[in-house]
Amino acid sequence: MQLDTANYQRVLGDELRRLRKQRGWTRRDLNRRLQSDISLQTLATYELGTRQCSVVRLVEICLALDEVPHELMARVHQRVFSDSPVGRIRIDLHKVVRDAQPELLPLRRWAQGRLSELNGTAGPADVSLDISALERMAELCGLETVELIARLRTVSGVPGPV
Repeated sequence: MQLDTANYQRVLGDELRRLRKQRGWTRRDLNRRLQSDISLQTLATYELGTRQCSVVRLVEICLALDEVPHELMARVHQRVFSDSPVGRIRIDLHKVVRDAQPELLPLRRWAQGRLSELNGTAGPADVSLDISALERMAELCGLETVELIARLRTVSGVPGPV
């Protein structure tokens, strides 16, 4: 098994951000609950996955978020290693275009454009999206990356936890 460390850090950061936002907290709110002094910029880089977080620091953040560290890591591991290839998700463009969720309108428009580029070629219109594409699409749709992946799995009929 190969580890894509940059992808792992991004997924971990996405999970930390999701937990913080789930509680309705800003980074400043989270910072106030930490034992040690961490700058808001450092918290931001953890959430963006651009800085590695020590195990002790991760446990401290988890405790502040009232999250069990090994459960967080299990979710991260599942997300990173559940899709094949690592860090990617396959979607059927036809299914995306047929979906009616209002939040996915930007994704639907993109899928329509991709299908018109294929110009009626025979066979399935599956595409594989990597984590950076999913992050950009989630931003366009006004969703967290985790939520977009869950919705895409539902639209595509792909089971599995996010």
